[in-house]
Amino acid sequence: MNIPLKSLESPAGDVFTPGLEGVLVAETVLSHVDGAAGRLVLRGHELGQLADWSFEAVLALLWRDLGPESLDETQIRERLGTARMAAFERMTAALPALEGLSQVEALRLLLSRLPDAEPQCHHLVAVASVPVFAAAIARCGRGLAPVQPEPGLGHAADFLRMLHGVEQGPERVRALETYLVTVADHGLNASTFATRVIASTQAGLFSSVIGGLCALKGPLHGGAPGPVLDMLDAIGREENIVPWLTDALNRGERLMGFGHRIYRVRDPRADALKRAVAALRETGGRIAFAEKVEVEALALLAERKPLRSLQTNVEFYTALLLEAVGFPRDSFTNVFAAGRMAGWTAHVLEQDKVGRLIRPQSRYIGPAPA
Repeated sequence: MNIPLKSLESPAGDVFTPGLEGVLVAETVLSHVDGAAGRLVLRGHELGQLADWSFEAVLALLWRDLGPESLDETQIRERLGTARMAAFERMTAALPALEGLSQVEALRLLLSRLPDAEPQCHHLVAVASVPVFAAAIARCGRGLAPVQPEPGLGHAADFLRMLHGVEQGPERVRALETYLVTVADHGLNASTFATRVIASTQAGLFSSVIGGLCALKGPLHGGAPGPVLDMLDAIGREENIVPWLTDALNRGERLMGFGHRIYRVRDPRADALKRAVAALRETGGRIAFAEKVEVEALALLAERKPLRSLQTNVEFYTALLLEAVGFPRDSFTNVFAAGRMAGWTAHVLEQDKVGRLIRPQSRYIGPAPA
């Protein structure tokens, strides 16, 4: 005798939503994404208001009232400098183990060496460690020795210094700082949700943020900036722009760097990064060429898909910015993680205050037992 499948449904009888789109699973004070209006709010501030802030000031904002002690921008800057030095000392012995790993896999390995039993400000240690590790990994990939941090510098300035071996100009530092601020937090995206789920088990902060990094490694979340540069490489010259884009659309291909799942109008992060990229135009590179690609792509998309709002997204300007300040494209995910670690750590601290295991239900659709 077969048991009716209806009796195997979840007691709540809730409607299944693929991807959990539109399903509320948490309350947070950290950030709000309004895709219909093209708004991103971080703790009461529009992203446009924060774009000129230092990364340390945004950390102070996100961590406020969540950590074991309240730290202001100056205190965070000082402690990050000290923590970067400690991270460098910890990292040195592990470098031989990175052989054969991709850059994000190498970052995962180095973060896994940080114990969850770290002192109280382990969230600060996590944020400090990523640029130290990411810069060293990028340099090792080019056959260069890691560069020791300079604790007296700001976080973004020292990140670029550790990457290049010498201090960089203020335009580059400001551009990277804008990027780190812009990607610091963005609602309950895949990596942040993964981080909160792990945090809800009380596994510890480093275990939680490593889970976030593993989610970020996937090409559907965090891997798009690199392909933007691949597209620019393929176009090559200015006279190829329209023919190349037209052929790609005729083949039904997606133009990398345009459109967004959440934002139905302009992505506010794209606006902030576009201004930062414009300030780098005189430093060389292919920013002017990419801007011409953007103009033609938007015109073609508006003509081909008039009922859809396919605007330039954050990945397009991310690719241009990170290339212009000197990061190799295979390190882009690690640089993203350096900024998003701000949000991941804040969500871990917030989830710790909730103190409840995240345990959603699934609907069984397999065969009924005989």
